[in-house]
Order: sequence, then C-alpha cells, then structure tokens
Amino acid sequence: MEETESTTQDRTTGQDGSHAADHTLLMSSKPLHRFIQKEPKTLGIVILIFGCAEILMGFVLSHEGDDTSYSIYIPFWQGALFLACGNLSIYTEMNPSKKMVTVCLAMYVLSILGVVVSAPFRLRCMLHIRYLRHGYHSEDHSQLVGVESLLFTSSLCVSVLLIFLCAVARLALKSTSTQIIVQHIPLPPCNTTSN
Repeated sequence: MEETESTTQDRTTGQDGSHAADHTLLMSSKPLHRFIQKEPKTLGIVILIFGCAEILMGFVLSHEGDDTSYSIYIPFWQGALFLACGNLSIYTEMNPSKKMVTVCLAMYVLSILGVVVSAPFRLRCMLHIRYLRHGYHSEDHSQLVGVESLLFTSSLCVSVLLIFLCAVARLALKSTSTQIIVQHIPLPPCNTTSN
C-alpha cells in the first residue's frame, strides 16, 4: 500500500520523467496551443521583414514625380500594417492568450484588406508607367516598374502568409466542444431533535 502511494506521489510531482510528455500531449490538444504549434513567431519575423522592405521602398518612391503607389502612401500604411502583424505574431507566441489571438486575427484581416485595396492600384501604376516608357526616360521608368512589381509580388506573398495565419487563428479561437459540468453536492444530514 505504501509503495503505490509513493508512485502516485511521484507522478503528481513530475519526478518520473513522463510527466513532461504527458504535459506536452495535454497542451497540444488545447485550442491556443494549436496556434502556437504553427509557429507564428517565425512567420511574424518574415512579415516584419516584408513590412520593413515596404517602408524602405516607399522612401525610394517618394522622390519620383511619376504616378506611383506613393501617391496614396501605400508603401507606408501597408508597411505599418505588416509591421504591426509581425510584432503581434511574435508577441502572441511568447504570451499566448485568447485576447491576443483575437487581436492578431483582426490585424491579419485588416492587412489582407489593405493588400486587396493596394493590388489593383499598383497594377494600374505599373501599366501607367509602362505606357510612359516610350518617352525619353525609359531606364528610369523600367526601374519604377521593377520597384512597383517587387512591392506587388511581396504584398501577394505576405497575403498568402496572412491568410494561413487567419485560418490558424480562427481554428485556435474555435473551441473544440462546449461542455457543461453538473456537480451534485448532497446536503449534509440534518440532526433535528423533536420536542
């Protein structure tokens, strides 16, 4: 009897070594840890780098007089959205909570909407610059088309990552099943004395 008590105590205190494996198995079935298993920190770093590139290329486009995506400040606000998404993804992996995953999901959706707005405008800018290419500044125009196409392609790559992160965050927020626990506690017996 004493031997079974000590092994039970070892299991509860985690001294037998398999407690870590049991804890990992238990943690993988929780909804928030499904989000963490997809490593949003790594994807957040990639999105952060794309955001920095977007902002830096915005400074390059700001010195051009032609019709570029800088005319409605796309590189700056889209770069800021990418930076916010990347930072939130990194922070959420370090400190997971349902509120943070919800904020991440909202920012992912907002950034995807930003890409949806900027993509047609960038296509229009590229076509407009190509049309002007027949003028005397053909080298400058080809560089502008290259920068705009690079930003367009990087925005599409980030949107694929954001769609994946949206799906993972949505699955993490969806609970597996709703359960109600009913606990019946019997009343203590009444010791009433009759008169």
